[in-house]
Amino acid sequence: MTKTRRDVLFSAAALAAAPLVGAPPVAAYEERPQNFSTNELIDNGHRFFGSVSRGLAQGIESATRKWGRPNAYILGQEGAGAFIGGLRYGEGKMYTRNAGDRRVFWQGPSLGFDAGLDGDRTMMLVYNLPAVEAIYRRFGGVDGSAYLIGGFGFTALTADDVVVVPIRSGVGARLGLNIGYLKFTQAQTWNPF
Repeated sequence: MTKTRRDVLFSAAALAAAPLVGAPPVAAYEERPQNFSTNELIDNGHRFFGSVSRGLAQGIESATRKWGRPNAYILGQEGAGAFIGGLRYGEGKMYTRNAGDRRVFWQGPSLGFDAGLDGDRTMMLVYNLPAVEAIYRRFGGVDGSAYLIGGFGFTALTADDVVVVPIRSGVGARLGLNIGYLKFTQAQTWNPF
């Protein structure tokens, strides 16, 4: 049986289009998340925080003046307590423009002149995130708190070139200055280290 040129081309095209049996799936390429504008962040923060909008807007504007436009942000809630040494636990969702949304958990210890308890709604601005998996590590920094019944504040945590700026609004009583870190994980854990 002889094959014509047409039959050979048709067979080659069919073979090229057919999936390889047993071939490993092609890994999805993860792009660097795109940036969010200040107005988008303020609008989402207004919906999330409600009545403390003015402090939120000032915190976001201050952060964008210093670090530019974030390429991810996290909305969530957390609880913390300290007496010289402290612990913080939280959970939320990380939003990116083009690389998908991820559920994240965070926990971490602190040490310093710090005492009190607080429960917060938290928005974290994330700068220079090279890929969504880069959030899953430790970010260290210095934090200060001074409020009774309720409060609002923000700080900055870093790891390599990535900067995370937690903006917190909550209830409780807290006074002090501490040094510590937050460890971001994919699953909830009680181990802050």
